Amino acid sequence: MNTIIFRTIAPLIVAIMLVFSAYVCLRGHNEPGGGFIGGLIAASAIAVLGMASGAQAARRALRLDPMAIAGFGVVIAGMSGLLSLFTGSPFMTSIWLHLELGETTVPISTPMVFDIGVYLVVFGTIATIALALESDGGDGL
Repeated sequence: MNTIIFRTIAPLIVAIMLVFSAYVCLRGHNEPGGGFIGGLIAASAIAVLGMASGAQAARRALRLDPMAIAGFGVVIAGMSGLLSLFTGSPFMTSIWLHLELGETTVPISTPMVFDIGVYLVVFGTIATIALALESDGGDGL
């Protein structure tokens, strides 16, 4: 399966998958999608990169350990829930901010921040598993 055509087109496929995963994640708190499915798409992109160029090259392309990314996602998701405690609301109560950028209003919410945390957790965990399975020697982790 690791043909010259696949190795050549894989970076384009990976880029498209990563952009699509960000789109799915960011639209998820208003429409179908969200952090879980976006993270799965992004991890699949890393798996494609690992199949095309090897697990070590994919790890170098990530620049960060995937499990560190997952851990950071857990912190982000937890902090999004804790923010509501500062308003005297129950844990995980939604907070919305509306940023005025010129003539455009950009809504930012704690559910979106939670989705980003979930995205990072799923991406990091599944990317770790995929790269471990693709690594040479089989012991990968």
